[in-house]
Amino acid sequence: MKLRVGIVDGGFERVSPTALHAAVQFAGGESDGVVRCEAPHGPALPHGKCVAALVLGAAPAACLLDARVATVARPATPRLVAAAIDWCVAEGARVVNLSLGLADDRRVLREACEWAVGQGVLLVAAAPARGSPVYPARYPGVLAVSGDARCAPGEWSRLDPATASGAAWGTCPDAPGGAPGGASMAAARFTGIIANHLMQHPDTGLRGLVAYLAAFATWQGRENRRIAETDS
Repeated sequence: MKLRVGIVDGGFERVSPTALHAAVQFAGGESDGVVRCEAPHGPALPHGKCVAALVLGAAPAACLLDARVATVARPATPRLVAAAIDWCVAEGARVVNLSLGLADDRRVLREACEWAVGQGVLLVAAAPARGSPVYPARYPGVLAVSGDARCAPGEWSRLDPATASGAAWGTCPDAPGGAPGGASMAAARFTGIIANHLMQHPDTGLRGLVAYLAAFATWQGRENRRIAETDS
């Protein structure tokens, strides 16, 4: 079975049939707390397309789960993101990419992340290099990633998680084609790096993965002048 990677975002299109396991769209939950899981409808967002492209660029043999939580008219909410994480876990995701950041700690999101981590699922979340901490990047067990301009594609850095963003890792912040990006693009690249490693070493757990990432990081520590200025 191919390694499955969940992408909780605004959707993506035009990937090969072998690269997509399932796709759903989450809606509702604002008034009654009930989140609906529907077939995708409406166009995918450019952000989600970029995230999927970067994941597959680093891990072309991965099989993606398209968990849509944002549309042109509606941003992601903690309840929708939590439902999407639960769905990815149920669908057998080994890694879930969360190229997003929510300003407030919400119980529903925190519990979804705790459940996923407890099931051995690796959560990768964006943590902007500047500004206030965001969630789910700040939750225990989540791999928080910032953009690091020192890194070329395929490289990563071991940062100082004691900084305001809480990011322990950094990667190239560029969007596909070298366009300006930020933490969300860095998280997608990092997800691809992790997925590629897990396909080669399927028995690796979180502790072993962190040891590998720390040992083979191209850069160690934060070099403030070259950390990416743009975060998204």
